[in-house]
Amino acid sequence: MSVHLVNPSDNSFGTAVITPRWLFVLAAATPRDAGDPILVDESLEQIAPETIQAGDIVGISVHTGNALRGYRVGRMARSRGAWVVYGGIHATLFPEEALDRGGAHAVVKGDGDVAWGRVVADCLAGKPERIYEGGRIEGTEFLAARWDLMQPEKYMWASVQTIRGCPKHCSFCSVWRTDGQKPRQRSHQTVIDEIVNLRQIGFRFIALADDNFYPVTLTDLRLAKQQNNLAKLEELTAIRKERFELMEELAKLPKDMVFFTQITMEAGEDGEYLDAMRKANIKGALVGVEAVTPEGLKAVYKDWNCSGEALATQLQTFRRHGVHVLGSFIFGLPTDKPETFDATVAMALKAGVTFAQFVMMTPFPGTVDFGRWEKEQDKNPTRVGDVPITRYWLIPSDIRPKMFTPHPSMSSDEIRIRTQKVWDRFYNWGAIWRRSACCPNITSRIAFIFLSKLYRQMYAGTGISTDSARRKKSKAMARWTARQCKSLFQARPMPELRSPEWDRRPAPAIGQAAFDGGGAEIPGPFVIFPES
Repeated sequence: MSVHLVNPSDNSFGTAVITPRWLFVLAAATPRDAGDPILVDESLEQIAPETIQAGDIVGISVHTGNALRGYRVGRMARSRGAWVVYGGIHATLFPEEALDRGGAHAVVKGDGDVAWGRVVADCLAGKPERIYEGGRIEGTEFLAARWDLMQPEKYMWASVQTIRGCPKHCSFCSVWRTDGQKPRQRSHQTVIDEIVNLRQIGFRFIALADDNFYPVTLTDLRLAKQQNNLAKLEELTAIRKERFELMEELAKLPKDMVFFTQITMEAGEDGEYLDAMRKANIKGALVGVEAVTPEGLKAVYKDWNCSGEALATQLQTFRRHGVHVLGSFIFGLPTDKPETFDATVAMALKAGVTFAQFVMMTPFPGTVDFGRWEKEQDKNPTRVGDVPITRYWLIPSDIRPKMFTPHPSMSSDEIRIRTQKVWDRFYNWGAIWRRSACCPNITSRIAFIFLSKLYRQMYAGTGISTDSARRKKSKAMARWTARQCKSLFQARPMPELRSPEWDRRPAPAIGQAAFDGGGAEIPGPFVIFPES
């Protein structure tokens, strides 16, 4: 009997930018008496059916983008006599779908760090439950990943999570509904221990794969004071203090280490926090800009973001404090006009955004946008074949529409073509070369150029705004570029590196109180979060 953990994907590049962290966390959660699990990341190579035997346990994590592929893998595994278990954000939202379409024996809803061990034990006993409630565990229960099971030569960046949950409530983001609005924070000691382990085996580029690395804003603190809510103020202050303690310890690690995370735009108002990030070698962050007009921001419940000239100024603030921005922009909002596309790329270039992603508006399950769209579709349902458009992830990609919500003034094809042109303009050779001036030497500039082209090929060239012929060409180009990039990120292993001598006594849990209101970041593909 073997335990298999599968990260499904239709696109296999042979090399991946960032490790799919959940694979290695659930490997750590697998009971020792079940043996070391077999990890299959299909972004590298697809699973070989003959490796699955009767009585094996196959765990599959699905998000909306890879659900259809995940269901194919599950049905294959079940046909070969294996126990099939689903988890992940999509299975949490649609457990019955995984059971009906994916050949599942069981589905884990919520966090799997604790629940997975029970699932494996029940499968070994031949009596798995239909649904397991993983819930939202506290940060003290988060598991460190089993990086000893990784093929380090296959990945450029590793990933470590420091916090789950986001106190914001953006209309297009499901994080605050699935992971909650209460930040659940690991102790900085456990985070540093895991990062040291990764540097020992040769990783110096680490993605801090958090829902929101900036969970407490200056506005949050000010409002708590104005409301004389001393309990909440104490709670927020403790969370912020732990963030600074983490960054202080990151700053003590080898200076060749580079970290990347994602934060809200409000961090641009917090110079002290940005300076601490710079000292901690957190050199970049995905920032959800989403739209450049007040109307567009209001449409996504993010009108606390700046727009126009103020937006450009705030983005430049990040760079002045030494934090490079991967800006995330959405096209296809009801307020968008043809001129919005040119205005957006012009603003991104003017603001000095180092990387950018431009995604077409997609209503993801679990979001406010999806719920609103689903109600509208109830009045006049649209189907593609026998699949309702509100279950678009079940439609084969070759016939799946590019957009799912009609735009008041532009066709889906017009939005798709304009979006692709924005990608082309931002990532043309001249623009990339000018942005590479942020690098300290010619070797770093070459690495920057390769990474920019790889990012563009993997995420724009194979994305929803691309036609099938261009996707095929981009996949081939991405495979070649990834092979060239890989060596640029490899580092000498440091087996001699050691963690500090921590006080190992359990610390009190941080972040117990619920939060009120705000906004949130949509996860982006560069930092491996799915719903983007």
